[in-house]
Amino acid sequence: MQIDDLPPLRDVIANHQLDAKKSLGQNFLLDLNLTTKIARLAGVLHGHDILEVGPGPGGLTRGLLAEGARKVVVLEKDSRCLPALNEIAEAYRERLEIFNADALNFNVSMHLKTPIRIVCNLPYNIGTELLIRWLTPTEWPPFWNTMTLMFQKEVAERITALPGTKAYGRLAILSQWKTDAKIVMSLSPEAFSPPPKVNSAVVHFQALEVPRFPAPAKLLSSTVAMAFNQRRKMLRSSLKAAAPNIEQVLQNSGLNPTARAEEISLEQFCALTRQLAAQ
Repeated sequence: MQIDDLPPLRDVIANHQLDAKKSLGQNFLLDLNLTTKIARLAGVLHGHDILEVGPGPGGLTRGLLAEGARKVVVLEKDSRCLPALNEIAEAYRERLEIFNADALNFNVSMHLKTPIRIVCNLPYNIGTELLIRWLTPTEWPPFWNTMTLMFQKEVAERITALPGTKAYGRLAILSQWKTDAKIVMSLSPEAFSPPPKVNSAVVHFQALEVPRFPAPAKLLSSTVAMAFNQRRKMLRSSLKAAAPNIEQVLQNSGLNPTARAEEISLEQFCALTRQLAAQ
């Protein structure tokens, strides 16, 4: 698929000797049909600034720009990728801003203007940590309106999991408390270079104006973490450090003290957190 006048991604990688580094969690997506489809899944890009982390040789970057993003800001830790990204910047004048930076240690919000979408094929080694940071800012709503993020499929299933399933846990609670999250695309290993050992999936997050149910954020996060760290135990055991009268707190929340974390819905965890906060 020809979306611009730049060379095919395989040629870009060969010209700049961009062998993917496992240490950086790199798996390059080479098919511009797919990168453009992901860009479209993010929604209307016209009039939006886009944040992309880990662009590599820039396949998704090109898709975002070709689909009309007002500006794309990319954070790329691997300096080897900068010459390839600079070629894209020259082709899409003044619409691509490149930072050779670690996304875990860089405040990018000052370089973006609202409305903002985050669209990334996230490096596997930092994907979950970045997601949690974007879901747990000090203030809500966050600086972004939507996120369209690629993860290992197992992580995507944990994000969208429902109570009573093995995948259900802290990541599902944090994601579904403040966003509408759904899997919008699946990709096989053969779509990447080098092919990873697992399937991948794209998750689209729409930020809610307010959390789905009231609860103090930090206490909810710590309570959920405590419950799922010992998910095979009954709540009265896994949460005994949360309150000296935990059985009474659970009962006041409408919960059976012998229930386990994976049986408890988001709404019930929020009710439990409110009870704990009142202690």
